[in-house]
Amino acid sequence: MPEFDLLVIGGGPGGYVAAIRAAQRGLSVGLVEKERPGGVCLNWGCIPTKAMLRSAEVFHTVTAAAEFGVYADNVRFDFGAVRQRKDGIVEQLTAGVAGLLKANGVTVIEGHARFTGPTTVEVSEAGPSPIYPDGPRYAAAPVTPIRQLTARDVVIATGSVPARLPIPGAELPGVITSDGAFGLTEVPKRVVIVGGSAVGAEWASLFHTFGAAVTVVEMQDRLVPVEDADIGAALGRSFTKRGITVLTGATVQAITETADGLRVSVGGPKPAEPVADVVLVGVGRRPNTADLGLDIAGIVTDARGFIPVDDGMATGVPHVYAIGDVTGKALLAHVASHQGMVAADVIAGQPSHIDYDVIPAATFTHPEIASVGLTEAAARTAGHEIVTATFPFAALGRAKTCGETEGFAKIVAGQRHGEVLGVHIIGPSASDLITEGALAISLEATLDELAGTIHAHPTLGEIGMETALAGLGMPLHIAPRKR
Repeated sequence: MPEFDLLVIGGGPGGYVAAIRAAQRGLSVGLVEKERPGGVCLNWGCIPTKAMLRSAEVFHTVTAAAEFGVYADNVRFDFGAVRQRKDGIVEQLTAGVAGLLKANGVTVIEGHARFTGPTTVEVSEAGPSPIYPDGPRYAAAPVTPIRQLTARDVVIATGSVPARLPIPGAELPGVITSDGAFGLTEVPKRVVIVGGSAVGAEWASLFHTFGAAVTVVEMQDRLVPVEDADIGAALGRSFTKRGITVLTGATVQAITETADGLRVSVGGPKPAEPVADVVLVGVGRRPNTADLGLDIAGIVTDARGFIPVDDGMATGVPHVYAIGDVTGKALLAHVASHQGMVAADVIAGQPSHIDYDVIPAATFTHPEIASVGLTEAAARTAGHEIVTATFPFAALGRAKTCGETEGFAKIVAGQRHGEVLGVHIIGPSASDLITEGALAISLEATLDELAGTIHAHPTLGEIGMETALAGLGMPLHIAPRKR
């Protein structure tokens, strides 16, 4: 007889949600986790970076306080205190997740899980971190088997780890990933960031606000290349205006150690050799399946190492499911959580699904970026006849009062019926505003319906209505576009 109805391997935003939902469905659930609950997102990713970015935002606001008629002298920041605040928030939230697991009757087993069969697992004590003693232990080999577990069904929720580039010099001291950035005890004077997608762009924004000289190297022709082209171009202009050096269409060829620091050889349209104290490689993530024993369980991965799953999160092995980053579907915490709920429901015999066409994403730079649905280019490639419209934050009364007027919203809609296909925002509170766009696409709303929905005034949320009106050719607070 199996010890558990369901065993979840990994306690991140996918794993702990799957465990809680399954327990709520009446299943006996075990969860194996080698770190604190919450996974990379809560301990080394989403939450700690946002906590530090908030400190940077406050610092920026206070230094610009005179614009609001408020005067503050001798403004400074304490990076140690910034890190301490971040740690406190993480500890509170991880303790909260641990409490939720306990309250829902989930049995948590600490250690490293390795398959000994499709639904049998050996748990070992996790080894020390290769990065820092109290840091993530996902890259360390397991040691000392301590327990054998059996379950009727198993969910793999082991997430992902930062990818490394095969660049000469990438192993040098001072070359770090986003995880290593949390080990910095002071802000480097000079930073080169390899990769201008969400991770790299966020760290660039943070380091620059705290006074570092920042250079971003991006292989594509614009920053945040998965976003709509207009959004990426706008972020590039914003970064450049603020003093961040942006090198696009560029690749790092080598990193060498010199007496003055790390010299980064950059090839591309504008070859350069910036020198840095720290080089942060933020070029994506790879599945975290090291020492998991997938072959023993009969689980086959794709060419990139991700685990293919069907709409119910099932792998090709009966009774074995996978969720989150390890599936390679969309490496976002909220996607992992929703996949976790789907897997738990399916295992409990309840119908469930996830719509990958309506996944909002956010990048917490300054200005913020958020999007959902199709970009303009993707809509055209898919064969849609479209209309696009933009509306600037500078034309919103609330944005003026907040002193945050940089950026705009863009809607991509079907030309014939006006159905909303994509919403893209760069500007204040973009991550909060994008939910209206996700709901509009999910409910198959049109420009007429979005424009006809009364929005409170004065709010930043009015930008959805105003952009829809522009798409209908009847804007109220900007000049109509010439046809």
